[in-house]
Amino acid sequence: MKRDEFCGQWDTEESGNFKIWNNLWGQDSGSGSQCTEVLNVKDSTISWKTSWSWSGGKNSVKSYANAEYLFDPVQLSGLSSIPFTWNWKYTGGGDPFICNVSFDIWTASNDSDDYEYEIMIWLAAIGGAGPLGNEVGKFSYGGIEWSLYKGTNGVQPVYSFIAGSKVENMDSDAFPFLSHLVEKGYLSNDQYLRSVQAGTEPFEGTDAVLETSTYKVQIK
Repeated sequence: MKRDEFCGQWDTEESGNFKIWNNLWGQDSGSGSQCTEVLNVKDSTISWKTSWSWSGGKNSVKSYANAEYLFDPVQLSGLSSIPFTWNWKYTGGGDPFICNVSFDIWTASNDSDDYEYEIMIWLAAIGGAGPLGNEVGKFSYGGIEWSLYKGTNGVQPVYSFIAGSKVENMDSDAFPFLSHLVEKGYLSNDQYLRSVQAGTEPFEGTDAVLETSTYKVQIK
C-alpha cells in the first residue's frame, strides 16, 4: 500500500514495526526542501524513498530522513545479533552531490533517559562527505574494511564506521560493530540499545532521490 509523501520538518509516519522520519533537523544551515514517502510495508520489511534539493553550507548536514525500527530497549550484554537487509539506490543529485547513506544507532545507560552514545555505520560517503572527528582505527567485517572515526556531535560522543567503498546491497549484522567498540573500550556492554535508524544525511545536491527497495532489521 502506497502512502502520500510528507514534507514538514518533523513529519513522521508509523507503519508496521517502523517509524519513518523526514527529520530536517539542519535545514537552517542552507536552503532547500525534502519530502519522504513510505512505498510499502509488509510484515517486518519496508520500502521507502526520500527526495531532496539542498544548497549552501556544504559542510553541514541538512537532514536525516530515516526508517527507525521500533523495539523495547535491551542491554548490549543481552544481545546476540542485529541482522539486517538493506537494498538502496541514489539517483539524481547534480553537481555538487554530497551525502551519506548510513545507520544511526543510539545507546544510553538506562532504558529511559537521554541518549549517551551515537554510533553510525556509513554504507556510502558520496561526493566527499566525511564523518565527525578523527580516524582512530580500522575494522574488517563482511569482506569490507571500515575506517573508524571518533568525534562528538556537541552533546554525545560519535563513533562512525565508514565503508571503504559504496555498499548498495547489504545483508549483514550490525551487532559486530557495537561489539568492536566494546572490545576497544569505547562503549560499555552495560549500555542499552535504544534506537536503530537507517537513512541518509544530505549536505548538498539537486533533485536527489534515495530509494530503499528493501529494508528489514531485527534485534536478537
